Amino acid sequence: MRESATQRGAALDGPVVLVVDDDEAVRTVVRWQLEHDGFRIVEADDGPSALRRIRDDHPALVVLDLSLPGLGGLDLLREVRRGGNGRSDTPVIVLSGRHGENERIAGLDLGADDYLVKPFSPGELAARVRSVLRRASPELSGEVVGIGPLRVETAGRRVTVDGVEVELTPKEFDLVAFLVTHPRQVFTRSQLLDRVWNSSSEWLGEATVTEHVHRLRLKLEQDPARPRLLLTVRGVGYQLSDPG
Repeated sequence: MRESATQRGAALDGPVVLVVDDDEAVRTVVRWQLEHDGFRIVEADDGPSALRRIRDDHPALVVLDLSLPGLGGLDLLREVRRGGNGRSDTPVIVLSGRHGENERIAGLDLGADDYLVKPFSPGELAARVRSVLRRASPELSGEVVGIGPLRVETAGRRVTVDGVEVELTPKEFDLVAFLVTHPRQVFTRSQLLDRVWNSSSEWLGEATVTEHVHRLRLKLEQDPARPRLLLTVRGVGYQLSDPG
């Protein structure tokens, strides 16, 4: 079983990215591209090794293949999001040769931040890594913003409803944080894909937004007697509104 950390010269001082894939050729291509962009790379070729790397190396982001020996990629992602290793908020970009929608939906449900299907462009992967890291580590003022019973603490990435903390996936938090800073504005699914995911319809398209809104409603609107926070504007999109 191979685990390695590779650096191409002392100039590499960027964030650590963990590349998890049982195909050495794929890891080599990804490592070359990301090191070229200044990232520091650690590697794992199976699920258990990847979990140890996350625990020991504290990577800023994980590039994760779904087909892994020992512990499958989806099971590994589930374990990461469960927080058993203390790193539940680690951004994850899924790489897979699987084109089926079910696998993409499963990755989305488990909290993946982005998804690329093999074969992929190394340059596009590097761009997505930079984009996800920008979203995961913004310059935050520590302010608390809210509407109605909803409060969002940007620096701590905490969300409460009526003072009770709500557990959200990283992407669910990104979506509600964006909407709460644009109260009562209506956004199309395409606009939300662009503004929150920094993506086009290449990854699940508008269904990505629909699914996230559905899950946010289940978590934020548990009191059936209270009007909805997340409104659907028929034929347009969604808005976050004060239920009054």
